[in-house]
Amino acid sequence: MSFTPQDLSEFAAFANRLADAARLKTLPRFRNGIPIVNKLEETPGDDFDPVTDADREGERAIRDLIETTYPEHGILGEEFEERAGKSAWRWILDPVDGTRAFVCGCATWTTLIALEREGEPVLGLIDQPFINERWVGFSSSVTYSVGGKDVNARTSGVRELAAARISTTDPLASAYYSEKEAQSFARVNAASRVARFSMDAYAYGLLAIGELDLVLETCLKRHDYAALIPIVEGAGGVVTNWRGHAVGTDDRGEVIAAATPELHEAALKLLTT
Repeated sequence: MSFTPQDLSEFAAFANRLADAARLKTLPRFRNGIPIVNKLEETPGDDFDPVTDADREGERAIRDLIETTYPEHGILGEEFEERAGKSAWRWILDPVDGTRAFVCGCATWTTLIALEREGEPVLGLIDQPFINERWVGFSSSVTYSVGGKDVNARTSGVRELAAARISTTDPLASAYYSEKEAQSFARVNAASRVARFSMDAYAYGLLAIGELDLVLETCLKRHDYAALIPIVEGAGGVVTNWRGHAVGTDDRGEVIAAATPELHEAALKLLTT
Protein backbone atom coordinates (compact mmCIF):
# COMPACT_ATOMS: atom_id res chain seq x y z
CA MET A 1 0.00 0.00 0.00
CA SER A 2 1.38 3.41 -0.97
CA PHE A 3 0.71 6.75 0.65
CA THR A 4 0.81 10.34 -0.56
CA PRO A 5 1.94 13.71 0.85
CA GLN A 6 -1.75 14.43 1.35
CA ASP A 7 -1.99 11.35 3.58
CA LEU A 8 0.94 12.59 5.67
CA SER A 9 -0.60 16.05 5.95
CA GLU A 10 -3.83 14.48 7.17
CA PHE A 11 -1.98 12.31 9.67
CA ALA A 12 0.05 15.28 10.94
CA ALA A 13 -3.13 17.26 11.58
CA PHE A 14 -4.55 14.27 13.41
CA ALA A 15 -1.38 13.86 15.47
CA ASN A 16 -1.78 17.47 16.59
CA ARG A 17 -5.34 16.64 17.69
CA LEU A 18 -4.00 13.68 19.66
CA ALA A 19 -1.40 15.85 21.39
CA ASP A 20 -4.04 18.45 22.23
CA ALA A 21 -6.24 15.74 23.75
CA ALA A 22 -3.33 14.44 25.82
CA ARG A 23 -2.56 17.97 27.08
CA LEU A 24 -6.03 18.19 28.60
CA LYS A 25 -5.18 15.17 30.75
CA THR A 26 -1.52 15.76 31.55
CA LEU A 27 -1.09 19.49 32.05
CA PRO A 28 -3.71 19.98 34.82
CA ARG A 29 -1.97 17.19 36.79
CA PHE A 30 1.53 18.66 36.47
CA ARG A 31 2.87 20.21 39.70
CA ASN A 32 -0.42 19.32 41.33
CA GLY A 33 0.61 16.71 43.89
CA ILE A 34 -1.03 13.74 42.18
CA PRO A 35 -0.43 10.22 43.56
CA ILE A 36 2.56 8.27 42.25
CA VAL A 37 2.56 4.50 41.81
CA ASN A 38 5.73 2.44 41.45
CA LYS A 39 5.18 -0.19 38.75
CA LEU A 40 7.93 -2.31 40.34
CA GLU A 41 6.90 -2.05 43.99
CA GLU A 42 5.57 -5.61 44.03
CA THR A 43 9.11 -6.96 43.65
CA PRO A 44 11.31 -6.03 46.65
CA GLY A 45 14.65 -4.56 45.68
CA ASP A 46 13.58 -3.50 42.21
CA ASP A 47 14.07 0.00 40.86
CA PHE A 48 11.63 2.89 40.90
CA ASP A 49 9.45 3.02 37.77
CA PRO A 50 6.78 5.64 38.43
CA VAL A 51 3.39 5.99 36.77
CA THR A 52 0.60 8.50 37.43
CA ASP A 53 -2.93 9.23 36.33
CA ALA A 54 -1.41 11.67 33.83
CA ASP A 55 0.27 8.75 32.03
CA ARG A 56 -2.81 6.57 32.00
CA GLU A 57 -5.47 9.18 31.28
CA GLY A 58 -3.29 10.80 28.63
CA GLU A 59 -2.91 7.51 26.80
CA ARG A 60 -6.62 6.71 27.12
CA ALA A 61 -7.51 10.05 25.52
CA ILE A 62 -5.19 9.39 22.58
CA ARG A 63 -6.36 5.81 22.12
CA ASP A 64 -10.02 6.82 22.12
CA LEU A 65 -9.46 9.27 19.26
CA ILE A 66 -7.45 6.78 17.20
CA GLU A 67 -9.97 3.98 17.68
CA THR A 68 -12.80 6.30 16.61
CA THR A 69 -11.06 7.92 13.64
CA TYR A 70 -8.83 5.11 12.34
CA PRO A 71 -10.27 1.87 13.72
CA GLU A 72 -8.15 -0.20 11.33
CA HIS A 73 -4.86 1.20 12.70
CA GLY A 74 -2.80 -0.61 15.33
CA ILE A 75 -1.81 1.02 18.63
CA LEU A 76 1.26 0.40 20.80
CA GLY A 77 1.45 2.44 24.00
CA GLU A 78 3.46 2.37 27.20
CA GLU A 79 0.61 1.98 29.65
CA PHE A 80 -1.82 -0.49 28.07
CA GLU A 81 -1.76 -3.62 25.96
CA GLU A 82 -1.04 -3.40 22.25
CA ARG A 83 -4.06 -3.22 19.97
CA ALA A 84 -3.46 -5.11 16.74
CA GLY A 85 -4.53 -3.33 13.56
CA LYS A 86 -5.84 -4.46 10.20
CA SER A 87 -3.68 -2.15 8.11
CA ALA A 88 -0.01 -1.26 7.63
CA TRP A 89 -0.33 1.69 10.02
CA ARG A 90 0.44 1.64 13.74
CA TRP A 91 0.50 4.49 16.28
CA ILE A 92 3.23 4.42 18.95
CA LEU A 93 2.39 6.37 22.12
CA ASP A 94 4.13 7.59 25.24
CA PRO A 95 1.79 10.09 26.93
CA VAL A 96 4.38 11.17 29.52
CA ASP A 97 7.94 10.43 28.50
CA GLY A 98 10.02 11.37 31.51
CA THR A 99 7.62 10.50 34.31
CA ARG A 100 10.41 11.00 36.85
CA ALA A 101 10.77 14.57 35.62
CA PHE A 102 6.98 14.97 35.73
CA VAL A 103 6.69 13.89 39.37
CA CYS A 104 9.61 16.17 40.31
CA GLY A 105 8.00 19.21 38.68
CA CYS A 106 10.64 19.48 35.93
CA ALA A 107 9.27 20.70 32.59
CA THR A 108 11.38 18.33 30.49
CA TRP A 109 8.74 15.60 30.21
CA THR A 110 7.01 15.27 26.86
CA THR A 111 4.21 13.49 25.04
CA LEU A 112 5.50 11.31 22.20
CA ILE A 113 3.35 10.23 19.26
CA ALA A 114 4.64 8.30 16.25
CA LEU A 115 2.98 6.79 13.22
CA GLU A 116 4.61 3.75 11.64
CA ARG A 117 3.95 2.18 8.27
CA GLU A 118 4.98 -1.46 8.09
CA GLY A 119 7.24 -1.00 11.10
CA GLU A 120 9.01 2.16 9.93
CA PRO A 121 8.31 5.52 11.65
CA VAL A 122 7.10 8.04 9.06
CA LEU A 123 5.76 10.74 11.39
CA GLY A 124 6.85 11.89 14.83
CA LEU A 125 5.53 14.40 17.34
CA ILE A 126 7.11 15.71 20.55
CA ASP A 127 4.94 17.94 22.73
CA GLN A 128 5.95 19.83 25.88
CA PRO A 129 2.67 21.34 27.11
CA PHE A 130 3.96 23.40 30.05
CA ILE A 131 6.40 25.40 27.90
CA ASN A 132 4.02 25.18 24.92
CA GLU A 133 6.58 23.69 22.53
CA ARG A 134 5.82 21.13 19.85
CA TRP A 135 7.78 19.37 17.12
CA VAL A 136 6.03 17.58 14.23
CA GLY A 137 8.27 15.87 11.73
CA PHE A 138 8.67 13.65 8.70
CA SER A 139 11.94 12.39 7.25
CA SER A 140 12.02 15.45 4.96
CA SER A 141 11.04 18.34 7.25
CA VAL A 142 10.18 19.31 10.81
CA THR A 143 7.97 22.10 12.11
CA TYR A 144 8.82 23.52 15.53
CA SER A 145 6.10 25.48 17.29
CA VAL A 146 6.68 27.63 20.36
CA GLY A 147 4.08 30.00 21.73
CA GLY A 148 1.94 29.47 18.64
CA LYS A 149 4.67 30.48 16.18
CA ASP A 150 5.83 27.85 13.65
CA VAL A 151 9.36 27.67 12.24
CA ASN A 152 11.30 25.07 10.26
CA ALA A 153 13.62 23.12 12.54
CA ARG A 154 17.26 22.46 11.58
CA THR A 155 20.13 20.87 13.45
CA SER A 156 23.21 22.89 14.38
CA GLY A 157 25.64 21.68 11.74
CA VAL A 158 28.35 20.89 14.34
CA ARG A 159 30.77 18.31 12.93
CA GLU A 160 33.42 17.84 15.63
CA LEU A 161 33.04 16.25 19.05
CA ALA A 162 35.24 18.90 20.64
CA ALA A 163 32.56 21.48 19.80
CA ALA A 164 29.56 19.28 20.62
CA ARG A 165 26.94 19.84 23.30
CA ILE A 166 25.81 16.36 24.29
CA SER A 167 23.13 14.81 26.46
CA THR A 168 22.05 11.54 28.01
CA THR A 169 19.24 11.02 30.49
CA ASP A 170 21.29 9.23 33.16
CA PRO A 171 25.12 9.19 33.13
CA LEU A 172 25.41 6.66 35.98
CA ALA A 173 26.85 3.28 35.04
CA SER A 174 23.81 1.52 36.52
CA ALA A 175 21.60 3.13 33.85
CA TYR A 176 23.36 1.32 31.01
CA TYR A 177 22.85 -2.12 29.54
CA SER A 178 26.42 -3.07 30.42
CA GLU A 179 29.61 -1.71 31.98
CA LYS A 180 31.09 -1.55 28.48
CA GLU A 181 28.30 0.79 27.35
CA ALA A 182 28.90 3.03 30.35
CA GLN A 183 32.60 3.22 29.49
CA SER A 184 31.75 4.00 25.86
CA PHE A 185 29.59 6.95 26.88
CA ALA A 186 32.32 8.18 29.21
CA ARG A 187 34.75 8.35 26.27
CA VAL A 188 32.32 10.41 24.20
CA ASN A 189 31.58 12.65 27.17
CA ALA A 190 35.28 13.29 27.78
CA ALA A 191 35.78 14.30 24.15
CA SER A 192 32.80 16.68 24.00
CA ARG A 193 32.51 20.36 24.83
CA VAL A 194 29.76 20.18 27.45
CA ALA A 195 27.17 17.65 28.66
CA ARG A 196 23.70 18.07 30.16
CA PHE A 197 21.63 15.31 31.71
CA SER A 198 18.09 14.23 32.67
CA MET A 199 16.16 15.63 29.70
CA ASP A 200 14.68 12.38 28.34
CA ALA A 201 13.07 12.84 24.88
CA TYR A 202 13.10 16.63 25.25
CA ALA A 203 16.81 16.48 24.40
CA TYR A 204 16.01 15.23 20.88
CA GLY A 205 13.72 18.19 20.35
CA LEU A 206 16.55 20.51 21.36
CA LEU A 207 18.87 18.70 18.95
CA ALA A 208 16.36 19.26 16.14
CA ILE A 209 16.45 23.04 16.68
CA GLY A 210 20.23 23.29 17.04
CA GLU A 211 20.46 23.71 20.80
CA LEU A 212 22.12 20.31 21.36
CA ASP A 213 24.38 18.43 18.97
CA LEU A 214 24.48 14.81 20.15
CA VAL A 215 22.19 12.59 22.25
CA LEU A 216 23.09 9.09 23.40
CA GLU A 217 20.76 6.67 25.17
CA THR A 218 20.42 2.98 25.92
CA CYS A 219 17.78 0.65 27.40
CA LEU A 220 15.01 2.43 25.48
CA LYS A 221 11.78 0.83 24.28
CA ARG A 222 9.97 1.48 21.02
CA HIS A 223 7.56 3.98 22.57
CA ASP A 224 10.61 5.92 23.83
CA TYR A 225 12.25 6.45 20.43
CA ALA A 226 9.83 5.88 17.52
CA ALA A 227 8.64 9.51 17.44
CA LEU A 228 12.18 10.87 17.65
CA ILE A 229 13.52 9.31 14.46
CA PRO A 230 11.49 11.32 11.88
CA ILE A 231 12.07 14.51 13.86
CA VAL A 232 15.86 14.24 14.08
CA GLU A 233 16.20 13.02 10.48
CA GLY A 234 13.75 15.61 9.17
CA ALA A 235 15.80 18.37 10.80
CA GLY A 236 18.97 17.18 9.08
CA GLY A 237 20.36 14.83 11.72
CA VAL A 238 21.28 11.16 11.86
CA VAL A 239 19.81 8.45 14.12
CA THR A 240 21.12 4.89 14.55
CA ASN A 241 22.00 2.43 17.28
CA TRP A 242 25.51 2.41 18.74
CA ARG A 243 26.83 0.23 15.92
CA GLY A 244 25.52 2.44 13.14
CA HIS A 245 22.55 0.23 12.31
CA ALA A 246 18.84 1.05 12.37
CA VAL A 247 17.45 1.72 15.83
CA GLY A 248 15.68 -1.35 17.16
CA THR A 249 17.84 -3.94 15.39
CA ASP A 250 19.38 -4.90 18.74
CA ASP A 251 17.81 -5.76 22.09
CA ARG A 252 19.62 -3.03 24.02
CA GLY A 253 17.50 -0.05 23.07
CA GLU A 254 20.52 1.97 22.00
CA VAL A 255 20.11 5.33 20.26
CA ILE A 256 22.67 7.83 19.03
CA ALA A 257 21.28 11.00 17.44
CA ALA A 258 23.67 13.50 15.91
CA ALA A 259 23.35 16.89 14.24
CA THR A 260 25.49 15.86 11.25
CA PRO A 261 26.85 12.69 9.61
CA GLU A 262 30.40 13.78 10.50
CA LEU A 263 29.58 14.15 14.20
CA HIS A 264 27.72 10.85 14.14
CA GLU A 265 30.74 9.09 12.67
CA ALA A 266 33.11 10.64 15.21
CA ALA A 267 30.93 9.54 18.12
CA LEU A 268 30.50 6.02 16.70
CA LYS A 269 34.27 5.58 16.55
CA LEU A 270 34.55 6.21 20.29
CA LEU A 271 31.52 4.09 21.11
CA THR A 272 32.93 1.08 19.27
CA THR A 273 36.57 1.44 20.36
